[in-house]
Amino acid sequence: MKRYDIIGDVHGCASKLKDLLVRLGYDTDAAGVYRHPRRTAVFVGDLVDRGEEQLEVLTIVKAMVDAGSAHIVMGNHEFNAIAWATEHPETGKPLRAHNDNNRAQHEAFLTRLTEAEQEYYLEWFTTLPLWLDLGEIRVVHACWHTGSMRAVMDATGGADRLSTVEHFVEANTKGTELYEAVEVLLKGPEINLIEHDMCAYWDHEASKERKNARIRWWDHDASTLPELAELRSARLKNRDPYPAYAPRPVQDRYLSYVYTDRIPLFYGHYWRAWSPTQKDDWTTYTACVDFSAVNGGTLVAYRWDGAPEIQWENYFPHDPEVVAPTPADQTV
Repeated sequence: MKRYDIIGDVHGCASKLKDLLVRLGYDTDAAGVYRHPRRTAVFVGDLVDRGEEQLEVLTIVKAMVDAGSAHIVMGNHEFNAIAWATEHPETGKPLRAHNDNNRAQHEAFLTRLTEAEQEYYLEWFTTLPLWLDLGEIRVVHACWHTGSMRAVMDATGGADRLSTVEHFVEANTKGTELYEAVEVLLKGPEINLIEHDMCAYWDHEASKERKNARIRWWDHDASTLPELAELRSARLKNRDPYPAYAPRPVQDRYLSYVYTDRIPLFYGHYWRAWSPTQKDDWTTYTACVDFSAVNGGTLVAYRWDGAPEIQWENYFPHDPEVVAPTPADQTV
């Protein structure tokens, strides 16, 4: 039986990554590649941007993937890096605009790698799958959605990844099926609050109004608004809490994103605060592993040893302050 350590978004934190691998029992071989005698690491994407140790992270993880001691899926930051560096063959403009906001987000990759190093790793990024189905477990960066996967395979001749300039042009062109599919898989689906007679909220970090909220697709009990929308920390412009609303039905297309399969699924992307909270970070069959490592948080792994359901004790490092849920709670 395979045993996996699913590792959250690294974002250039090589020191934290090396420490985590050692604590998980990985050691370097004669070639300097981290290996475990009985386990395989799985990275959920977002290796790059923000952190100070970009090149070392890429060196470590690519060597592990090449050697077979790790798997990886693409994150939205790898996708964005390719789009930043790729010109539209007709207009000559970059697929991702070189504006101040995008540049600030991508600055660490651009300044800490030479142009030759950037080119080398960008080529590797184009080989990364958008999802992994490993039989007993599944891995994706932001949302497992079969309809979006089908759209990717339709656009790529059956592949689970984007590998040509044409693919990336289409995936960066709003209105195309491939664009919508990649947005869901790498950034997560959203629901429009206004069309359900709910108010917008204010993003104080970005200083802008948000009319859409992320869908809590990992919570298979969520079937109405507002429980389907991720609004736990939402505030109004005056910083009042987001108002309560009575439950209201939503369109079937939004419910199609909710994960109802009984196969353990692991994902990153959502910048959680340590430690993992049931129903928000993990359910019976889903587990988030992104706990904001680059933002003063914890680089986390989930140690999967064959259990058919998620068990909170398998988060590593395990937090003894978390109270174990009762058996009745584990139905979510």
